[in-house]
Amino acid sequence: MSRNTKINALLLLVVVALAVLPLALGLGDHKEEPFTGADAEAETAITEIDPDYEPWFSPLYEPPSGEIESALFAVQAALGAGVLAYYFGLRRGRRQGELRVRSGAGAQDTADTADTVGPEGAENTESAAGTERAADPEKSAPGRV
Repeated sequence: MSRNTKINALLLLVVVALAVLPLALGLGDHKEEPFTGADAEAETAITEIDPDYEPWFSPLYEPPSGEIESALFAVQAALGAGVLAYYFGLRRGRRQGELRVRSGAGAQDTADTADTVGPEGAENTESAAGTERAADPEKSAPGRV
């Protein structure tokens, strides 16, 4: 197993442990709703300190239950993770593509030189014209020769 595989397996194990341990150890059993969010905890603390407190804003949408609110939060987190994964995947793909182009450019230059000169020393006009067309976008347009 490679070093990266071991590190990834260890990180996955830590994430699973962080998700399962609070449930397995019974953390929050003394509460009516053991795993409410920080917003609910803050609201409870504020109403204990000042029962007449009036919030400045009201939510645009109030889910009918805590389960639906949790599900919406999970969907939001999944979408965020998907956007981040797409971004990092795209970035890695571009970097790999640039490396391929750079490593292939040196080999391609020698191959182009070898293709333009035929076995008898005469120039291979088809290969040279193809290289010229690729360099000039007007000549490489469809229907133009």
